[in-house]
Amino acid sequence: MNVVIQNPASMSGFRVDISRGERIGRVSSEWFSRPDDERYLSLTALHDATRRRAENATARTVESRAVRVEASREDAEKLCLVVPGRDQPVAPTHWSFGQLCSLVSTPAAYMRQLPAPLAGINLQHGLLTHRAELVKTLEAEDGRVELRAVTGPDYGRIWDHELVAAVQRIAGNGTGDTRWKVPGVLDWSTMTHNPFVDVTKDSTTLYASDRDVFLFLVDDTHPIEAGRLADGSPDLYFRGFYAWNSEVGSKALGVASFYLRAVCMNRNLWGVEGFEEITIRHSKFAAQRFAHEAAPALANFANSSPGPFVAGIKAARERVVARDDEDRQDFLRKRGFTKPETARIIETVLQEEGRPPESLFDFVQGITALARTKPHQDARLELEGRAKTLLDRAA
Repeated sequence: MNVVIQNPASMSGFRVDISRGERIGRVSSEWFSRPDDERYLSLTALHDATRRRAENATARTVESRAVRVEASREDAEKLCLVVPGRDQPVAPTHWSFGQLCSLVSTPAAYMRQLPAPLAGINLQHGLLTHRAELVKTLEAEDGRVELRAVTGPDYGRIWDHELVAAVQRIAGNGTGDTRWKVPGVLDWSTMTHNPFVDVTKDSTTLYASDRDVFLFLVDDTHPIEAGRLADGSPDLYFRGFYAWNSEVGSKALGVASFYLRAVCMNRNLWGVEGFEEITIRHSKFAAQRFAHEAAPALANFANSSPGPFVAGIKAARERVVARDDEDRQDFLRKRGFTKPETARIIETVLQEEGRPPESLFDFVQGITALARTKPHQDARLELEGRAKTLLDRAA
């Protein structure tokens, strides 16, 4: 039942059934939105870039009323800040300007429409009357001096390079020197996932901008057999995770781990099972929480046995919960599914498996298939959550 293919060097790929499990588009969204200069070909290059950025940055906590706003009448678009401890004015980025407006309760969209002198007057007033009294700034000096972030004084910064370094400890350079690597690609014509694809700017899943970092890695050269498909062929999975962070406060730090069956060229994840996610807000003790929670969780997942996952799938397949049409209707209706949803779930399993659902695993697959048809994310996630709850109860 628990078969891990051990000779990846001889593999050209393995067949998968992506009609099972969930489709997750988070990585694909990143892939579509990243320009060329935000794409990296290895964890080493990603870490070097994010560490260099941190080394060129200075963080300080200052009195908000001591920050001086300067604007030029000759240039209606130029606005700078003079921060205590630095003689040279710093120019806010688009992101930090929005943060500054938010801190002093000023609408950023409106402020961006004003001439710089008028926007400066409003910002200066907000800083002078800021009730929290203190702000934390992050200034960068790399050819020019700019203000990368303005946050509250209790903001707990986790640097982007710290997350990348934690991943490097289990994944090396992320391109094949360990079992964790940038994923291969699904061949739609043969429904075969090929793990061995060159890492290029088009295929990479390692990203960083001036605002965040995001990375996605898999262990797709060691697929795991978790039972058999209807035709008797093995149902193969592999492990994957993605992680993200923003040292300037645009998002929390997070790590998601899961099992999946394939990754297509535009980086959609297919056949996902066992999805787990943790997030850490950049609060006062965020760095300690990262050290004690996120980094160890990532290492544990990377080094753990797939046994519990395979056992859960096996238990769900063996647990028969319905033997006739009345049982099937009752099973789903008692769990809150509407009459039309119940009919669609049963019909989906019948079409994909050639028989009506009987086991708990059959119903889970039918529910996740129904979730894939939902156009709205909230409805899709709600159904996927209900499917996961059913599967967890089988373990």
